[in-house]
Amino acid sequence: MTAPSAPLLIRMHANDNVAIVANDGGLHAGTALPDGLVLREHVPQGHKVALVDLVAGDAVRRYDVPIGFAHEDLPAGSWVHERRLKMPEARGLEDLPLATRQVELPPLEGYTFEGFRNPDGSVGTRNLLAITTTVQCVAGVLEHAVKRIRAELLPQYPNVDDVVGLEHGYGCGVAIDAPDAVIPIRTLRHISLNPNFGGEVMVVSLGCEKLQPERLLPPGVIPLVDERNVADIGNNAGPGLDVVTLQEHDGFGPMIDTIMARAELHLERLNARRRETVPASELVVGVQCGGSDAFSGVTANPAVGYCADLLVRAGATVMFSETTEVRDGVAQLTARAATPEIAQAVIREMAWYDEYLQRGSVDRSANTTPGNKKGGLSNIVEKAMGSIVKSGSAPISGVLSPGEKLNGRKGLIYAATPASDFICGTLQLAAGMNLHVFTTGRGTPYGLAEVPVIKVATRSDLARRWHDLMDLNAGRIADGEASIEDMGWELFRLMLEVASGRRKTWAEQHRLHNALVLFNPAPVT
Repeated sequence: MTAPSAPLLIRMHANDNVAIVANDGGLHAGTALPDGLVLREHVPQGHKVALVDLVAGDAVRRYDVPIGFAHEDLPAGSWVHERRLKMPEARGLEDLPLATRQVELPPLEGYTFEGFRNPDGSVGTRNLLAITTTVQCVAGVLEHAVKRIRAELLPQYPNVDDVVGLEHGYGCGVAIDAPDAVIPIRTLRHISLNPNFGGEVMVVSLGCEKLQPERLLPPGVIPLVDERNVADIGNNAGPGLDVVTLQEHDGFGPMIDTIMARAELHLERLNARRRETVPASELVVGVQCGGSDAFSGVTANPAVGYCADLLVRAGATVMFSETTEVRDGVAQLTARAATPEIAQAVIREMAWYDEYLQRGSVDRSANTTPGNKKGGLSNIVEKAMGSIVKSGSAPISGVLSPGEKLNGRKGLIYAATPASDFICGTLQLAAGMNLHVFTTGRGTPYGLAEVPVIKVATRSDLARRWHDLMDLNAGRIADGEASIEDMGWELFRLMLEVASGRRKTWAEQHRLHNALVLFNPAPVT
């Protein structure tokens, strides 16, 4: 692209000695900047320009944070990229500020959406039949059954939005009793109880797998099914658990017939449900970013952070995650914790993940992708500073370990997860989210079948090119057409529309659904 005549740079803090180029196509060598500085080389969009002369070893500051140290002398006007920077060491987990910075946010009242109230008090934004699996072996059979249910049964139940098979790669060939095996097991258990599934739990099992149905969903975990409607619940089932065990059937046809017959009983109950007006406090929103670029921390993530504060003010729950992408801001997190005990829980999760990475002989630097770097993010420190702003400014009111459930907790929650898009989304589903917000700068068609995913573009160029994939264009902030506050409110109102079913996200319309990916740090046998 031809660079426009008026160069546009974005500097995040007065103390920063670099700024990023905002122009589509970047800026050419010889371009004169508004302050008289002349570029020494072409600088791509989103990449950093040295605003002052830097000598080897000098700290390079963005967000008023040292994101690296110059490998070589970098005169003013130079392109500052990852090969010219040495990444700082990770901040230690000792002597951190504990609950020292509290912000009081005024309540926000009067906002509602139309949701599905569940027997346990939670609220769904969609009315879905979800069929759980205990092992990957049954995935093909369930996929066939889901296609037939969708084609033959679902049209008879107009109040049910869809049928979803909770397929995954776990259940056998794993060290099921290893200490960390609790993570994938409780993740799958809690996904089965997501608010969007209306308390209707149905399981397809093979029969011989290590993860038996009663271990996945032990008695007391779910409400009892109506025994009059489910006469034969299988030999492997706990009391009240509706299980179809494939090895008890004589052939493929009877397997499908049984799954469809059981599904119809659940569909009848789900179809009787109706949306009702509920307060915005019933929203449980997971925020996440993927395919990030240097604009993520300038436009989309700050807008999501502003919206996160609005949600917390309205009494809702907001989860932010991605441990390696907030690890370098750990001091910010512990300072924002509502209590010293919550701050210690943040430290506990960071320490566990540090050890997990060490066991694999890697560190946090393994996070940053080629696309991140092409988009201007030099390393994980810079990426973390832009990622953490999705959490807004509210006090952190709770911490979840991977796979844990919220169980009614409100406010801003740190839900510890890996940064992998698919694993993070899966764990936030397990925690109980009923609405997902995903920001991207490089672009991704990411979506989940289990919950609506609102996609927010960091750049107007991406929003234009992917006009039928991005739900909101936060690039208007960089263009000077909207403020962070404007975009935060626009996202908040969009959430209420999507949660109410009045609007479908692009991912929903196109049925763009990523597979569930369980986090399994235990050995595979």
